[in-house]
Amino acid sequence: MSDSSLRHCPGRGPGNASTKPLGAEFFARSVHAVARELIGCRLFYGGCGGVVVETESYERDDPACHAHVGLTPRTAVLFGPPGRAYVYLSYGIHSLLNAVAEPEGEAAAVLIRALEPTAGIERMRARRGPRPDGELCSGPGKLTEALGVGLDANGADLAAAPFLLLPPEDGPRPEVVTGPRVGITKAVDRPWRFCAAGSPHVSRPRPAATPR
Repeated sequence: MSDSSLRHCPGRGPGNASTKPLGAEFFARSVHAVARELIGCRLFYGGCGGVVVETESYERDDPACHAHVGLTPRTAVLFGPPGRAYVYLSYGIHSLLNAVAEPEGEAAAVLIRALEPTAGIERMRARRGPRPDGELCSGPGKLTEALGVGLDANGADLAAAPFLLLPPEDGPRPEVVTGPRVGITKAVDRPWRFCAAGSPHVSRPRPAATPR
């Protein structure tokens, strides 16, 4: 890890709020507020990761949410404690990483769609092949492949190793733009996609919505 990346990890700087991992209390509230406020936070898995630049929110009454069908072995994690990882296989190919939100039993989650990579970049390239930084984590499947997140992480505590989820570094937070979610066929009109405005690391198609 380069010197410039060390400042993104705990124990590498002053003991202020920006170095304290996000706990269950951060997630035990509106999934839409969590999705918005995760933009600018820093997510790492096994030392690889970076700044969250894109998320989508899914609530229980949302037909695009897995929890819409009720409690099943697959959705049990969604009904459990907030601040846990919900990892599932998409189209039998990609593992997608979500953060369980709202109080236990409410069943909601935030899909982590894209990161700006800042740490472990060479290991990410070893997993995904040589490519520009902007293409390493610019999509939910790319992100998990780059970080090495698999189905074995389902149910893991996002506040415990190998995960590390930190607030934004001190300073101005990114401006957030919203727009319709992508890659789904139900409730496509809901503006529950949140992106860091102007970030080249956001997945395509990039939202054209105005900041909110």
